[in-house]
Parts: sequence; C-alpha cells; structure tokens
Amino acid sequence: MRELDLKALNSEKKNGAEAISYILETMGPSNIALASSMSIEDQVLTHMILNVNPKARIFFIDTGRHFQKTYDLMEETMRSYKFTYEVYAPEREDIEEAVSKLGPNFFYESVDSRKKCCEIRKVKPLKRVLSTVDGWICGLRREQSPTRQDVEIFEWDNGNSIYKINPIVFWSEEDVWEYIKAHNIPYSNLYRNGFRSIGCQPCTRAVQPGADIRSGRWWWEDPDKKECGLHLGTAHSANH
Repeated sequence: MRELDLKALNSEKKNGAEAISYILETMGPSNIALASSMSIEDQVLTHMILNVNPKARIFFIDTGRHFQKTYDLMEETMRSYKFTYEVYAPEREDIEEAVSKLGPNFFYESVDSRKKCCEIRKVKPLKRVLSTVDGWICGLRREQSPTRQDVEIFEWDNGNSIYKINPIVFWSEEDVWEYIKAHNIPYSNLYRNGFRSIGCQPCTRAVQPGADIRSGRWWWEDPDKKECGLHLGTAHSANH
C-alpha cells in the first residue's frame, strides 16, 4: 500500500472527480472501491468514478431489508452505465440466530439492539469487501449529520486499516442535486416523497420540509447516535 500524505492532500482541497482520479491513479483501480447505498451522493460518485474508469469497483451491501425502489434504482443504474455492482450480503447464520432469538423487529428495542442489527447486516459484509482493497470511496458530506462535521476528503480508517476518500464532503445538498440534474443521473423517486436519506426500509421514513437531512433515519434515537457503524473509527487527516 502506498503511503499518502493526508495533511498535504487535504490542504490541496482536491474535490469530486479530481479526488477520485487521484486515488485511482495512485492506488490502482483494483485496490479502491466505491461504496454505494444508492443515495443521491453515491449516484453522483458512481457517475464520476465510471467516467474516470468504466471498470472501477462499486459495491452494494444487500442487507435484505432495502426498499424495493432501491433495487429498482440499482437495475436502472446498471443499465444506464453498463456495469455490474459487487454485491455483499449478511451471513445466513447471523441472520437466522438473531431473528430466531430476538424476533424480526429487535432493532427497535434499544440503540444497542439496533447497532447489533447494523453490525450483522452492514458492518460485517462491509469488512469482507474492505479486506480486498487499500481504500474505499464514500459519499459522506459534513452537513448530513452532527457526527460528520470533522470529516475530511482524505482520511485513514483506523477500524479497517485502509484509506477512506470522501470526494464530496464539502458539497451542499443543493450542489448534489445540481450535479444530478446537469448530468441526468438516475436517482430514487423516494426523494420526491419526502425522503432525504435512505437506508433500510424499517429504519427510514419521510421527513417534513426543512427537517434535518438524516432525521428520518433511526428517528427514535438521539441525533448524536445516528451512525450504523460503517463510518466509525476514522482518524481525520492523520497520516498512516
């Protein structure tokens, strides 16, 4: 793995496609993967990365609890860009044990229970794919959540011991929509029905106009706890 000077890279403020081009060229396309949840941010990044390299790696974690509209968008995106996602799913034994012992809706019971569900359905599959790369690209933006205020474009992910690149971290939601419209990028029509952040169906709902972007995610929890575990453990701008 090539060592990156994160402080210097972040001071250069490489943005969007420039950050993607840099990391693909530096690390090699087989050693970098874009994580897509089919959000508007990830749709923007899918467009960018495939423009840079049509054979770039893009993966989707199929938790088994997504909206049907998410799967429909997945099909539409593959047709539009003529590529296929790498798909990772939870371990069968983990799902069977949790649901058998705790019931299908155990994640509503407490923050710890919800985090256990996220660990099984999202975090463990993520670790499997990240074990195959030196870095991953994400659609995090600072304005999305109080837990993301310090995110940088180039980071070291302590939890997974790889680099993490957030090319549109300084973009506003308006910036994302402008890019989508300018490039005719497919996106979920759930956004037309009051959704501003989309995850698993049982844990996501529409929000009122003007509400916090992620207020519809795990709405029964405090805002400072609203992470699933995919984006914890990052050392911001510290060199590896």
